[in-house]
Amino acid sequence: MNRQELLSRIAINSNICFGKPCIKGHRIWVSLILDFLASGMTIPELLEEYPQLQVEDIYACIAYGAEMSRERYIEIPLEKPA
Repeated sequence: MNRQELLSRIAINSNICFGKPCIKGHRIWVSLILDFLASGMTIPELLEEYPQLQVEDIYACIAYGAEMSRERYIEIPLEKPA
C-alpha cells in the first residue's frame, strides 16, 4: 500500500471528534494511536484493543504523523560538547 492509499484511510470532518484527524469510518483519533505507539504499545496489542481496525489503519496513522512532521518545525537546542 503506498503513502496516498494509506493517507486516504484518514478523515477530517468538523462534525466528528471536533474536526480532529480520525481513522475513516471510526471515531478513533490518529493522535490516540500515535500516543499508544509512542508509549510502547505494539501493533498487535493495538489491534487486540481495537479489533475493528486493520493493520493498514495503524500504518495510516504513522504515515499521517510523518506528513505532519514535515510541516512543523520544533526548535531543539543544540547540546554543548562535554
